[in-house]
Amino acid sequence: MFSTEVTALLRTILDEVCADLPQHEAGRKAMVASKLLESASKGELSADALRSAGRRALKTPPSMWD
Repeated sequence: MFSTEVTALLRTILDEVCADLPQHEAGRKAMVASKLLESASKGELSADALRSAGRRALKTPPSMWD
């Protein structure tokens, strides 16, 4: 999977990007986490690239089909 450093970076970016989400939107946070993992698995490992991916995920309207 990912190294300890990458895992820590992913967690930090997830917390940062989702800091303003209300707790009842845990599904949105899970969706952002999924998109971050997807980006990282494609080799996008810079903090800036991951932040961008997380912010894009937040702008995507929630869908029951994802």
